[in-house]
Amino acid sequence: MPNASMPNASRFGRLGWLVLSLLVLVIDQVSKAHFEGSLEMFQQIVVIPDYFSWTLAYNTGAAFSFLADGGGWQRWLFAVIAVVVSAVLVVWLKRLGRDDTWLAIALALVLGGALGNLYDRIALGHVIDFILVHWQNRHYFPAFNFADSAITVGAIMLALDMFKSKKTGETVND
Repeated sequence: MPNASMPNASRFGRLGWLVLSLLVLVIDQVSKAHFEGSLEMFQQIVVIPDYFSWTLAYNTGAAFSFLADGGGWQRWLFAVIAVVVSAVLVVWLKRLGRDDTWLAIALALVLGGALGNLYDRIALGHVIDFILVHWQNRHYFPAFNFADSAITVGAIMLALDMFKSKKTGETVND
């Protein structure tokens, strides 16, 4: 039921943006299946010499292979974190108003990416990565995937949203 103090609120908030989350999830899983079926582990296909390659790598850890050598317990820790974060994002989307499109897109991207990596973690025990950015044969980033990219873009959008000017009518408490 819409709240009188929130004129832009609706019963479902911005849950329509879950379609974007689903699209991210599908693209992520299809791309991972393609590269896992096309490449041997750590094989590289150079796309742009000295800058960008396709490769196949498995990550049992989190971002930048954090806790990758944890012995297996980290799989379930990261899965639980992803489930909790995903639930929070869905509730947040539901509570957004009609004018919160930028924020809804950001949340939907993060949610879709989180679900893509969550699926890998639960079903496979590791996340499939296939994008490698490098320069002169030096790897500046670990391999990553489409889900990681969606999470990163969504997180940047969330950060930028914090700097947007306040909407008229809002008061700032000092």
